[in-house]
Amino acid sequence: MAANSTAQIIMSLDLGTTSTRVALYDTDGNAVTIVAREHQQYFPHPGWVEHDAAEIWGNIRELAALSLARAQLAAADIVTIGITNQRETVVAWDADTSQPVQHAIVWQDARTDSVVEQLISAGHNASVQHATGLNLSAYFSASKMAWILHHNEDAARLAARERLRFGTIDSWIIWNLTGGRVHATDITNASRTSLMDIHTGQWDLALGEVFGLAPKVLESALPTIYPSVHHFGTVANGLAIAGIPITGVLGDQQAASFGQTIFAAGEAKNTYGTGCFVLYNTGTEPVFSTSGLLTTVAYQLPNEPPVYALEGSIAQAGSVVQWLRDQLGIIRSSKDIEALANSVEDHGGVYFVPAFSGLFAPWWRSDASGTIIGLTSYATSGHIARAALDATAYQTLDVVKAVETDTGQQLQRLNVDGGMTTNDQLMQFQSDILDVVVERSADVETTARGAAYAAGLGIGVWQNTAQLRELWQSGGVWYPQIDPTKRSRLVRGWRAAIDHAIGWPVDETS
Repeated sequence: MAANSTAQIIMSLDLGTTSTRVALYDTDGNAVTIVAREHQQYFPHPGWVEHDAAEIWGNIRELAALSLARAQLAAADIVTIGITNQRETVVAWDADTSQPVQHAIVWQDARTDSVVEQLISAGHNASVQHATGLNLSAYFSASKMAWILHHNEDAARLAARERLRFGTIDSWIIWNLTGGRVHATDITNASRTSLMDIHTGQWDLALGEVFGLAPKVLESALPTIYPSVHHFGTVANGLAIAGIPITGVLGDQQAASFGQTIFAAGEAKNTYGTGCFVLYNTGTEPVFSTSGLLTTVAYQLPNEPPVYALEGSIAQAGSVVQWLRDQLGIIRSSKDIEALANSVEDHGGVYFVPAFSGLFAPWWRSDASGTIIGLTSYATSGHIARAALDATAYQTLDVVKAVETDTGQQLQRLNVDGGMTTNDQLMQFQSDILDVVVERSADVETTARGAAYAAGLGIGVWQNTAQLRELWQSGGVWYPQIDPTKRSRLVRGWRAAIDHAIGWPVDETS
């Protein structure tokens, strides 16, 4: 649709794991246009996942221009830019040339598992969790940075000359948008690196030594941390969006929470994207989990303390559908999964544990492997598809139970968003398995919306979060309908499947 040229339009850059999208929103929260493009996934070795950061930057440049053309707008019509991104993924580049030294190491990548296991065995987990809110895991950025320094000669050479720059994807894009003038990140992304002190919101350079990262290297390589709502810089000349300020940055799951207007303690959301992520708002005091969850920053407004959350991170959700499409070939496109799953009445006794990179929250078992179990001659591709979707609901159950243990509060409602939530059958199953009300946002792509909300606050389009709450709309609600006995039986089957997946050896030489 064409936008009214007198309207205030906000551009959101959504840098996801499998694709990049640019969305434009008006001040009523309506999407003006959304354009997207997938980027290449690289799997050079078992457990390794990489992206070409230059490709992602190229996609942003082209999609930003395309979004303006589609909406019949010019850069002058855009009042601000918000950025949201896949978290933990590490880009390393040369500050002089702005060229990456290698492919980005993606958050799903498990190449540093053995190093992390050694750190855990050496007794570092408790101190790192207390300082950062995060368990020791290959999931987070620090061990990926160390791997690059120890295995890439160009990176080590640049570090010695103080020319190496490390950043998550937001920092990489801010650097390029501003022509290399700004090296910055927001507090939500920084909180996912294992290098930020969760209590102060600043880098703890001494933590780098745990991972083999010299504080002096980190001092010049890491970006400056700012609140989520902040004037990060202005887009440089030579780009289709030149001159536009960047006033909001959030990690993707925090952006989804912001878009869902999860602003009060006790509220929770789950985003069903490449992975699946539950965020439970705990207010302005961090709550440290004893049940396998992460303590993270939900967002920070200017001149206010950070708002914290408990998070349950599930590595594989929508990516399992992609795997069924690309690796197994049982569907031609991702949207075919719903019809295939609905071709059978139930899962037929089949359980699918998608531990392609181990199990994340609340298990944190890197020795778990992807497992399809319960197969008989009765099983069909429909049962496998159904089990793949059901796995997302079961993994969410595991996380929610951990939240309830840590907080002593029973969840009453779960706000949901993300592409998989358009599957009504899955949402009903989620409500049944959780035994709570599940409510879907009218806009299932709340990640881009959350970044737009943050940027709008930063430029004064909206004055406070209360105004943002008024924009939220429901897109459907589900109530538990399953018999409790059947629920218990299904959950027992899932837990048995988890037990089988843990400890299964993977032949890395094949």
